[in-house]
Amino acid sequence: MNNNQVMTKLFVRSTTPADINILLRLQADVYPSIDPWQRDHLVHQIEVFPEGQLVAMLNGRIVGCASSLVILWDEWAEEHSWKEITAAGTFDTHNTAGFTLYGAEVFVDPRLRGKRVGHALYEARRQLCKRLNLRRIIACGRLPGYGAVADQMSVELYAKKVLWGDITDPVLSFQLREGFRYCGIMKNYIPEDQESRGHAALIVWINPDYDASRPTGLQPGENTTKENSQ
Repeated sequence: MNNNQVMTKLFVRSTTPADINILLRLQADVYPSIDPWQRDHLVHQIEVFPEGQLVAMLNGRIVGCASSLVILWDEWAEEHSWKEITAAGTFDTHNTAGFTLYGAEVFVDPRLRGKRVGHALYEARRQLCKRLNLRRIIACGRLPGYGAVADQMSVELYAKKVLWGDITDPVLSFQLREGFRYCGIMKNYIPEDQESRGHAALIVWINPDYDASRPTGLQPGENTTKENSQ
């Protein structure tokens, strides 16, 4: 390594209360038109489900965040908004009887796009899903490229064109590369998200290591929960 090269170290760790000020500032940079989380909500997320709250570190600096909760998917499979499924960001809807890890938020320092920070956070989520023996990860991803063409096509056609490779969307295209499957459109998911016209793409990743004969990591002892599609 010569003097012009810089050693970079990227890793993911659990979020701590000491991270909150930095995360609020970073979230405001990433989503200038969307109200950031409230401090007490972030504190409560860590209290409710500490394993699901993650930050990405690059050279000792927080550069990204991923927040998750566990749900009974049957309760939310129909239309829902981000505020409904996350209890307005408090994660009071977290349910240890569930089999689904729900991705509530991912954001990355916009100056570091293309540096695999998002990939590191998604991989950490996949490892968490496997470690807890959960059946899948479900999320509703923004469609920030849609607003520019919303007067030309429906959001459903836009998503299809992303799937076909005709259009590249900053979020959905990345999620497809990360092994997620597109399941449809969740309308009015974040109404204030003007770039996406309020809509989101419903996506899923199936845990290949899921063992229905064992309890999840949040259900100690015998797994007596009757599971269908939860």
